[in-house]
Amino acid sequence: MSSDDNLVRRLARVNPTTAFIVALVVMLGGLFLPGIVGAALLLVLALGLAGLTFTTWPVQSGSTRALRLIILALLVAVIIAKAL
Repeated sequence: MSSDDNLVRRLARVNPTTAFIVALVVMLGGLFLPGIVGAALLLVLALGLAGLTFTTWPVQSGSTRALRLIILALLVAVIIAKAL
């Protein structure tokens, strides 16, 4: 069994409500904390989103892939703006 299989299985067991609340807290913290601290939190969120996006890439439809990439690009733009 590869490590990718283990990761996918662990992600499948995560409670969706808990994952949403954690992501929401990290996002709000990143948006409301000043400067580089907020940008760092948003970067952690972006890295998690990128990892999830590319882990599930093969099973997503084209429209879902496009939407996830757009959201990721917007998040990166916010990170850059926040860091400057």
